[in-house]
Amino acid sequence: MHKPGDVVMGGMFEVHFTSVFPEQTFTSEPQQPSCTGFDTLGFRQTMTMAFAIDEINNNSNLLPNVTLGYSLYDNCGALVIGFSGALSLASGREEQFLLQENCLGIPPVLGIVGDSYSTFSIATSNVLGLYKMPIVSYFSTCSCLSDRQRFPSFFRTIPSDAFQVRAMIQILKHFGWTWVGLLVSDDDYGNHVAQSFQSDLAQSGGGCLAYLEVLPWHSDPNELRRIVHLIKTSTARVVMVFAHEFHMIHLMDEVVRQNVTGQQWIASEAWTAAAVLQTPRLMPYLSGTLGIAIRRGEIPGFREFLLQIHPDHNGNDSYGNNMVRQFWESTFQCIFAPPPAGWVEAGGALCTGQEDLENVETEFFDLSNLRPEYNIYKAVYALAHALDDMLQCEPGRGPFSGHSCATLQRLEPWQLVHYLQKVNFTTAFGDQVSFDENGDALPIYDIINWLWLHDGRTKVQNVGVVKRSAFKVEELTINEDKIFWNFESNKPPRSVCSESCPPGTRIARKKGEPVCCFDCIPCSEGKISNKTDSMECTSCPEEFWSSSQRDHCVPKKTEFLSYHEPLGICLTTASLLGTLICAVVLGIFTYHRRTPMVRANNSELSFLLLGSLKLCFLCSLLFIGHPRLWTCQLRHAAFGISFVLCVSCILVKTMVVLAVFKASKPGGRASLKWFGAMQQRGTVMFLTLIQAAICTAWLVSSSPAPHKNTQYHNDKIVYECVVGSTVGFAVLLGYIGLLALLSFLLAFLARNLPDNFNEAKLITFSMLIFCAVWVAFVPAYVNSPGKYADAVEVFAILASSFGLLVALFGPKCYIILMRPERNTKKAIMGRGTTK
Repeated sequence: MHKPGDVVMGGMFEVHFTSVFPEQTFTSEPQQPSCTGFDTLGFRQTMTMAFAIDEINNNSNLLPNVTLGYSLYDNCGALVIGFSGALSLASGREEQFLLQENCLGIPPVLGIVGDSYSTFSIATSNVLGLYKMPIVSYFSTCSCLSDRQRFPSFFRTIPSDAFQVRAMIQILKHFGWTWVGLLVSDDDYGNHVAQSFQSDLAQSGGGCLAYLEVLPWHSDPNELRRIVHLIKTSTARVVMVFAHEFHMIHLMDEVVRQNVTGQQWIASEAWTAAAVLQTPRLMPYLSGTLGIAIRRGEIPGFREFLLQIHPDHNGNDSYGNNMVRQFWESTFQCIFAPPPAGWVEAGGALCTGQEDLENVETEFFDLSNLRPEYNIYKAVYALAHALDDMLQCEPGRGPFSGHSCATLQRLEPWQLVHYLQKVNFTTAFGDQVSFDENGDALPIYDIINWLWLHDGRTKVQNVGVVKRSAFKVEELTINEDKIFWNFESNKPPRSVCSESCPPGTRIARKKGEPVCCFDCIPCSEGKISNKTDSMECTSCPEEFWSSSQRDHCVPKKTEFLSYHEPLGICLTTASLLGTLICAVVLGIFTYHRRTPMVRANNSELSFLLLGSLKLCFLCSLLFIGHPRLWTCQLRHAAFGISFVLCVSCILVKTMVVLAVFKASKPGGRASLKWFGAMQQRGTVMFLTLIQAAICTAWLVSSSPAPHKNTQYHNDKIVYECVVGSTVGFAVLLGYIGLLALLSFLLAFLARNLPDNFNEAKLITFSMLIFCAVWVAFVPAYVNSPGKYADAVEVFAILASSFGLLVALFGPKCYIILMRPERNTKKAIMGRGTTK
């Protein structure tokens, strides 16, 4: 199709989708291939460029003094035809052409709109790019065409596959589809998509490919059968297809044959609006398809322009009369005369040229979904704006050498490329058109959904949009309420290799499988994961522990010897009972203080011993309850001083017994002067002050302090008192042990004294109990963890205190209360009856 003008623009379109190549021989004349299979929508795309140029010629604000013409070629769906057409557009028919005032001939083509297939555009741009011929494609999406080194003059008004792939990944992420299948065509379009998709998917971490298959170009039945069987048996429920319409036609034939249902199909822009697939036979399988679609636009006045199409019986080729006649025959199902043999006899109609397009309802006149046409419309206007900007250049202020401007008479293609790179305008539909440094337009896609209506019709509805924001990231907007899902639940399907790992677990990769296939391993004790699909479990802080679900940290349980637990209650009760008994004994001794039993062997020491035993019972309470600094410091000091006071009294009593026995012998009275009441009190005070000094030095140098121990139990904090200085604690215990051992030895030596000195036997027995308890205490204390160490020490204190109390004061109380006849001086001195 040709139209003359001052400047001619070229165009490449697919008006026929099949080409037949005749057999060539060396002796025969070369024959041109014939094109068959008229494509109505391809013809509408061709007419879109014709309309855009007519609209520009009628626009006084754009190229006011220049008339645009066009020269449009049909590629017939064959690379060799499209390539030869593009070379014809670029080379022209003259060896040299200069546009002068009085010249004749066909003006040169300054730019080409096309081609549709990426492979065709690659081939054409590889050659014409050498001459910087501007090419603006409306349908070639291969990301490889963004390479400015290989294709310096290539532009396009459709986003590249790189953006389309990222848009697809955004959709997968939105619906949580991490396990998908990918089918691509066996050409540059499919190969580059496969590379980009695998690379971008791995970088985004948005999912994995269950399979990647290449659809055969020549529709091999065995290969298609294998691919469809793979789709049917795969656990992936989402199938993305980057291929052309005819690939999908053959693929869906096999899908129907194997009855593959339950799949969510995702369509690339190449077939997302293919009406040939929206048939009652295929819609049970393809209904609910989501697709990336070229931005829909509106072209005012286009319908009126199409209605003016009419075949010219005079053979005028202003609109490509041969193509118009084919369109007419396809639309009205008739044939222009002369008809082929048998056509009329078979009931076929003859075209008259008087048929009315107004009354025809075909897809050709459905302008509600203009997508490739809108890109063609923008491509023509981009070239026109570039030419207009060039012609408005002021001499001396131009962008070229010497600040020169380009002129229409001596225009070089690379000069138009310069202006095309800087084009920036807004269409009547409100879309901005400009190109980035790679020649790519501002990327934007519609998201569409195929809906099969109850009356058998198919509705293709917009459900969202994806575009690149000012920060060069993909922004996805989807209206989920409008989406039709071809599933019983009417909800998006689940398509994952492994279900998400809930909080409390972590991902464990399966060896040799994609990263989306994994096992969920529960976090170990003390570690948590509070997010879905956590790669690692994190350890809780020191004072926290994992919950039973391992999804959050909880404060660790605390453990200490408490007043509220049974063990603490028992020990507290025993301590208070011992204190009470001491008070009772003290009361008995006070009441009977004038009796010989109480007065014998220094009653003052007996009262002091009872007081110290009372302190021993009470100091055990400091070991029960939440450890604090003052209790930790006081417990061992009080324990040490109380027991030294107690053992000192016993030691002095033992020494007094021995001294009295020695004084009873001739010449031994002199020894008693060293054991008077004052000396006895002084000895007890001196021995006790030594322990007080030890305790003071210990508290000053390395004081005991409360400590949170997490070593005994991982899930508990054991509150305990650390002794600070082990040497101080050992000296404290050692001093008590030294006094106790000395008392035991002295009492043991006095065990065979006469009955009137029998308190030595009681002391021996009491100290035997005392030493036995504390000898057993050491290993038990060392091997008892946490609160049980305190319980062992309290038990040792109580056991030894009760042992001393019972052994020393039990017999005396028995005599005082039960045998008062023995509580006499004679009985005690051994001169009275004992009956």
